[in-house]
Amino acid sequence: MSLEPLETAAGGDHPYCRQLSVFLENRLGQLLRITRLFDSSEIRILAISVEGSVDCAIVRLIVDDPDTAHKMLSDAGFALSEAEVVVVGLPFGKRGIMSVCGTLIAAEININYIYSMLPRGERGSCMVIHTDNLSQATESLRARKLVVYDQRDL
Repeated sequence: MSLEPLETAAGGDHPYCRQLSVFLENRLGQLLRITRLFDSSEIRILAISVEGSVDCAIVRLIVDDPDTAHKMLSDAGFALSEAEVVVVGLPFGKRGIMSVCGTLIAAEININYIYSMLPRGERGSCMVIHTDNLSQATESLRARKLVVYDQRDL
């Protein structure tokens, strides 16, 4: 049996962003190792979420160059995986998050987890969302005239 990666069909026509999930021992200085690794490059961390437990932590990252970041993290000995996520711009006003979540709930789309992305350039605040149906989530958000970003937009 071959150990080569499986080839899959090209992605759909929905925009998506690549999230890197880094698995760390839950001990002092591990998160600093990641930030120092990127400090020596042009890679920018655009969003970060840390989910910790007693023994380990999962650090979820959205970066502006996921290919290079993946290679750097892997070469540095970090265990990591990738997932596709939806990045949606929050509408202005105090009900932006409710608007996004309400749209997904109305479409019966499960939100596995969600975290914020800081504004950059002309782009305002955004939410990073991992769902059980990426293409349907994107269609629903766009139907409500919400901005869904692609990796190239970041």
